Amino acid sequence: MLAVTGTPGVGKKSVAPILAKVLKAHALDLNGLAISDAPTKEKGEYLVDVKKLRAKLLKADPSESVVFGHMVPEVLRRGEAGFVAVLRCEPGELKDRLRARGYPPTKVVENVEAELIGVVLDACLRRFGPTAVHEYDTTGATPRAIAGRIASDYRSGTIRKGPWTDWTLDYDSSTKLTSLLSSPRTEPAST
Repeated sequence: MLAVTGTPGVGKKSVAPILAKVLKAHALDLNGLAISDAPTKEKGEYLVDVKKLRAKLLKADPSESVVFGHMVPEVLRRGEAGFVAVLRCEPGELKDRLRARGYPPTKVVENVEAELIGVVLDACLRRFGPTAVHEYDTTGATPRAIAGRIASDYRSGTIRKGPWTDWTLDYDSSTKLTSLLSSPRTEPAST
């Protein structure tokens, strides 16, 4: 099984179906599986029972599939995905993508912050180990190009080399971080 994951907004829904088509596999959307059970919503967010989602995924027989979603490291176990593609995106671009999708300002900041410090990458490394995890920067790239790179690496058995992406190095001042993690004000600031 091949898994594609990453912070919301990095391109999973765009890349995974193309990748599945290239590999002649089925695309399995974890978010779609989770929402189909009509989970409870709290504060505008779905509350997903990970055990139920895992059972539903395994019932769908994901062995010949491209499984995708931000919950991959919570749902799959070590050894179940021999290749995990973690999609990354430069946090400033991710912020623009999430705003364009209409995410609430607090969710934009939460997800940009998660991408900045590599929350999903870290979870995958801990869950699947560094030999199974592969990182792909979607910043300025087309979904087809990213899917092609993943397919090539998957087919060739490429082992990841080099350091993992550390976006914090690009935001090395408080001014840059404040700008990145600020929400637009809905009211003018008072003086």
